[in-house]
Amino acid sequence: MEENKVKKPGIVYRLFKTYLRFIHDKVYYKKTYSINSEAIPADGTSLLIVSNHQNCLNDPLGILFTFRDRKPNFITRADVFALSPLANKFLRSIGLLPAFRIAYDGEENLGKNQDTFKITEKALLEGTTIMMFPEAGHQDKHWLGTFSYGYTKMAFEAAKAGGFETEIFILPACNHYSDYFGIQNEFMVKFGTKISLKPYYELYKTKPRTAQREVNALVRKQIEELMLDIRDLENYDAIDFIRLMWGGDAAARMGLNPKSLPDRLVAEKAIVATIDEGIKESPAATDKLFADARELKHRLYEAGFRLDNLGQTTTPFACSLKLMGMLALLPLWLISLWPSLPAYAIPMAFFRKKFTDPMFEGTILYAFNALFILPLCALITFIVMWINVNWWSGLIYIALFPVLILFAWKYIAWGKSIMRELRYQMASSATINRISTLKRNIEEYIFKKQK
Repeated sequence: MEENKVKKPGIVYRLFKTYLRFIHDKVYYKKTYSINSEAIPADGTSLLIVSNHQNCLNDPLGILFTFRDRKPNFITRADVFALSPLANKFLRSIGLLPAFRIAYDGEENLGKNQDTFKITEKALLEGTTIMMFPEAGHQDKHWLGTFSYGYTKMAFEAAKAGGFETEIFILPACNHYSDYFGIQNEFMVKFGTKISLKPYYELYKTKPRTAQREVNALVRKQIEELMLDIRDLENYDAIDFIRLMWGGDAAARMGLNPKSLPDRLVAEKAIVATIDEGIKESPAATDKLFADARELKHRLYEAGFRLDNLGQTTTPFACSLKLMGMLALLPLWLISLWPSLPAYAIPMAFFRKKFTDPMFEGTILYAFNALFILPLCALITFIVMWINVNWWSGLIYIALFPVLILFAWKYIAWGKSIMRELRYQMASSATINRISTLKRNIEEYIFKKQK
């Protein structure tokens, strides 16, 4: 198939995207991964990327930054566009288009989807990459929701508009996070194998719903295999705790890298599969596993330390030395509060005032900083330094913003780590023994079954 020649993004878009990617990849996240990106066909191929949806705007942004040479269009929830006229303009400038849903936007607004679909159908025929989330809303956990057939209808209707002469592909993908909240977590996007709609064109002409259903089944199956899909929602809290606590150990036992998010995903999926199998084989033993996990989680929270503190030989004196090191670095931390304090406090104050959905936290934190807070802090810093010192000192300070933000974050994290060590040292032997027993029970279950 001869590929369409898609107009390359302009210099302004590419510079803006480079800035956004830097904040995303180097400041907001500790590390990002793009797995199997070679599965993405060359620019100009009519391609619809379909993914699970877990983390509001962070999902499309994460996929957007895997592309270097194209400007994809994303269809995402319409209420994000209503945050402000500036937000609406920004989202459209980076390729996002609104999808209206009856549960969130009202039945009266559903007709507006036709405008979005017309734009995307035309773009798809012209070889533009389109991105959609068929769950029609983000989930708040690692599980795959029900798919709307809107994406299959849009793809087939685009093919129909082109006389069924253009071959359109769907590429399944998944997003995965080490943690949804805060900064300096890890993020990965993993692509599957592209699916051609061409073999289904004739079926769609006579039985459109059947064609959509068959394609949807193929797409959903791939996404389920790519992502961490915890289907037992009744016991989700216990299962999620177990995979978080033992994902690294499981990866090491499988000969994988426990510090690699993709490798941990493989190991965590194996843990979940082990538990799912255990539910079928021995429900009583698995119920005990869940009870132990919930008790362990509660006891760790009450004790104020983590599993990796068990067996530590750190003494209160050693912790005191670390606290003295923190005290020595306190002046640098105070300096780092500009811009770190406004970069965190302002978005979080806005988030807590305006939103009840916790999955918006990352979107607000990233977007506010990339678009408003960091540029404004940079301007203020430049002006103040220029007036009181010189202009190039201002530029140096601004260039150090990422380093200062990361230092401030790690300084707080270091302090929390020291406090956990102190709490472990002060914990009673009864508490430590019970936590150790629960840990051993869980490990015997998940690793005995994996042998």
